[in-house]
Amino acid sequence: MFFKRFRRSRPTTDAEFVAAYKATGNLDLLGELYERHMDLVYAVCFKYLRDEAESKDAVMQLFEQLIVDLRRHEVTNFKSWLHSVARNHCLMHLRSQRVRVGEGGDTDWLDDDRSTNEALTVWPGAARPEEEEAALDVERHLNRLPDALHRLPDPQRVCIDLFYLQQKSYADVADLTGYDLKQVKSYLQNGRRNLKLILQK
Repeated sequence: MFFKRFRRSRPTTDAEFVAAYKATGNLDLLGELYERHMDLVYAVCFKYLRDEAESKDAVMQLFEQLIVDLRRHEVTNFKSWLHSVARNHCLMHLRSQRVRVGEGGDTDWLDDDRSTNEALTVWPGAARPEEEEAALDVERHLNRLPDALHRLPDPQRVCIDLFYLQQKSYADVADLTGYDLKQVKSYLQNGRRNLKLILQK
């Protein structure tokens, strides 16, 4: 990946780059900031994915994700935040692979109404000790989710699958299913509640 180099008058610290990008939306600024930490991002991705090509793809995908995410979150420690985002991206990727082959998925997202990315990127500032515990929760539930999903009413199952596992937006789910947004949100809320009840049995 190649990013343009800048004059010395540009921001120098991570915090300055973050502030400048959030103020201007200038992708060159984000590119230079991201380039500083690409080795870290690749190392995190390879730790989880164990595949060079997939890790390189994840590095590129994460940059595209940051274009939106960095402007939505208040980030006090960019390096720690980026580490969490990269780890969560890889866990999501692994989860989607396991679901496709019938091995299951996690249930971290059952407790609230945030998008998949927001539900997994729950530490917008510095990394916290709960990270590792949350990662273990992902693994503990991987084997149970497919069966639980099949026990949901069809509208709930379809909305859960599209929104969380396929990472579609509310609007995308509405377009794909023919439900209005109010129905989609209702099916997601009821589906999460029912899934949690099933998985707690």
